[in-house]
Amino acid sequence: MTAPRPLEDCVKTALTNARVFDGRRLLAPATLVIDGGVIGADPAGARVADAGGAVVLPGLIDAHVHLHGPENLRQLRDHGVTTALDMATWPPALVDSLRAAPGLTDIRSPGTLAIAAGGLHSRMPGVPPDGVVTGPADAERFVAARVAEGADYIKIVAEPPGPGALDQPTLDALVAAAHAHGRLVVAHTTAFEACAMAQRAGADVLTHVPADRALDAAATARMRAAGRACVPTLTMMEGLAAAGLPGLGNYGRARASVTALHRAGVRVLAGTDANATPGVPFTPPHGSSLHHELELLVDAGLSPLEALRAATVLPARHFGLTDRGAVRPGLRADLVLLDGDPLTDIRATRRIRTVWCAGAEHSPGDGASRPEHPAPLG
Repeated sequence: MTAPRPLEDCVKTALTNARVFDGRRLLAPATLVIDGGVIGADPAGARVADAGGAVVLPGLIDAHVHLHGPENLRQLRDHGVTTALDMATWPPALVDSLRAAPGLTDIRSPGTLAIAAGGLHSRMPGVPPDGVVTGPADAERFVAARVAEGADYIKIVAEPPGPGALDQPTLDALVAAAHAHGRLVVAHTTAFEACAMAQRAGADVLTHVPADRALDAAATARMRAAGRACVPTLTMMEGLAAAGLPGLGNYGRARASVTALHRAGVRVLAGTDANATPGVPFTPPHGSSLHHELELLVDAGLSPLEALRAATVLPARHFGLTDRGAVRPGLRADLVLLDGDPLTDIRATRRIRTVWCAGAEHSPGDGASRPEHPAPLG
């Protein structure tokens, strides 16, 4: 179990004495069949490998990353993240080059994000000028261009009203256009009023939680009633707070928002905002940061079981990834074999022995699979 194999070379494997996480509990030791790129049911003709009672999880899903090249896919895979939901990467050729890479983490992406002229995001290095949406009448142009590039969903930046922010009519038009094209909408919301605007517009997923004010009962109830999901990115919010940025200096508000979301029954998804963007004040590392995110979610009130679901079945379900997120015959063989019981101690997710990406097997080195999350900037 050392080097990844191309899909056509995947060996049929019967993994015996494996304790499978079925989304609710750990099952008794049994045999799990990995047949090419999918989970099989018949062990006949398979090589046999004894898991020795180790735990098998569905491949983890990071619901908020930014990608810069294939090295990010390797980092993600080495830490058991077999699916990454990118939240803005360009140009389209780079995104296309990272799709369906054999033996590496699978991705989905919106491509370019929708922004206003003059805002913070418009000053990011290399941001495409066609990401600027000038008003409601420009929404269809933006969405149609992203769909033509192969965007899996649409990402919009919601900010409180003012210069450099998309106004409410423009947010409304962007969401309506995206839905007309059959795409989910993910809205960047790091302020309380931005969260309210994104909800009024009908965004499907809110990513980040407000740094200026914790979400209240009315906001979380509205999210729950609409079936929205939230990707709080506590790892990023913790790092930004430690960096001492004006308006982002209170991690307690972010944590309190997650507690409120959880108590209200809102679907919380695990995402990190992993990136390596020059000039960004905090850059969570790809892969290892998801394990830190799970620990922060547990600290905010989720049980270890709920945190595991936030990184497996729930993002798969909310983003329509019907072929993954669980361990069941016929689904993609995206799997993580690890030592320890993560339902007892969520930190056990770091103790990775083997990862399968669509059946391609890889055993990370000891250092790659057991890193400590770096301290936030301070």
